[in-house]
Amino acid sequence: MTSPLPYEQHCIFCKSKFHTYRNCPNAFRMKKVKLQNQTAKQDYFGEAPNVFVGHYGYPRVNIGFLNVEEYTEQDEPLQWSRENKQIPEIVDLRTQLVNSTFQQHIKSFNDRLIGMGQEIGMASKPADMEISLAKKPVFKTVFNQDAQPHGPSVRLKNARITENVKVDTRVEKVVDDVDQKSAPAMTKLYRKGFDEHFLKKLLSVGNLGVKPQRKLVPTRWSITAVDDTLGKEIIKDIKDNSESDCQVYIGGYLGNYYVILFFDDLWSYELFEGYLPLLHKHGAGAWDTDYENYLGRTDYATNTVGGYYAARLAILERLKANKRQAAILALRFVTQEYSAPLGVWVVREAVRKAMSAQPLQFPDRDAMKKYVIDYCKKRFRFDVTTTINDNSRLLKNIKVQTRLGQWLA
Repeated sequence: MTSPLPYEQHCIFCKSKFHTYRNCPNAFRMKKVKLQNQTAKQDYFGEAPNVFVGHYGYPRVNIGFLNVEEYTEQDEPLQWSRENKQIPEIVDLRTQLVNSTFQQHIKSFNDRLIGMGQEIGMASKPADMEISLAKKPVFKTVFNQDAQPHGPSVRLKNARITENVKVDTRVEKVVDDVDQKSAPAMTKLYRKGFDEHFLKKLLSVGNLGVKPQRKLVPTRWSITAVDDTLGKEIIKDIKDNSESDCQVYIGGYLGNYYVILFFDDLWSYELFEGYLPLLHKHGAGAWDTDYENYLGRTDYATNTVGGYYAARLAILERLKANKRQAAILALRFVTQEYSAPLGVWVVREAVRKAMSAQPLQFPDRDAMKKYVIDYCKKRFRFDVTTTINDNSRLLKNIKVQTRLGQWLA
């Protein structure tokens, strides 16, 4: 989780408060942006891969068709991760998307534009559209802390879909089931291979849930809702599994590095997040942290927010594949390499990369903790001894909780 800079240090190129002009991922695009603005059109044929639903003014919000004249991976976060794309490449792709906006109440499904948004959300590929804007777009990058960045937002004058949108029959069946709640609908599609990015689109444009309860969901909320819902379903599954060995997974992506400890115990989960320069300056007090025990959380993870649920989902996917459960202590180190906020998907993919690495095996918990402390000192020049031994609620609970096996021994 990148901390904002003082106002006078905001980037002079893109106005981001998360980096200076020296490491702006958008700076190299200035000539290209100038050309884009010279050739920008007010009316054009394009392709729309996604819909952005804002949250300001809720329940009357801004909705935008994210579109580009020629689609080339502008909305493919899982593919970017597989191809190991870096921040400048991703910002370049996302900046090309125009957010053509209109305003609507979250329950106004009788609107023609909302109907088009729902079609885009269901589509197997970007929908061909004719777009008419109130004025020519001026290209720039709009950053969101949880969602992916995009290009300029311009008021939509008119739009129409110019083809029959292709929809997978399995998706169509779930969307048409107006008596099914959104959680089992998402879970059903996820188990059939539809990823969380696609499910987020379905939920955001009001395509899921019991009909009277269907509504538009702001994009930043739908991302966390999907991660949380899928995670809770996997937790139900893994609680029947035997306990994992003591293992450590290490990896990351785009300046987000994870050290994840699997303790041989029942399911519980704790996340510590820290921006490395602040950790070096303020020590263990600079961590943000959230925790859940075997019974789960009853409230939102307000300290680590969306990253908590995104990281948890990626970890649970590995536990399910291993047919194990474990007590998970995850440490996230955010470095200055992460020069622009790209959205919560970065967290999910960084943890997936860590989970795909070969785990380090340890004979016991103490040996594992010692290794992690030594590793973090060498790799990040930061001592996590206090964090692990004194500040971790998860490890305190493991130490004091009584297990049934103790009484049967």
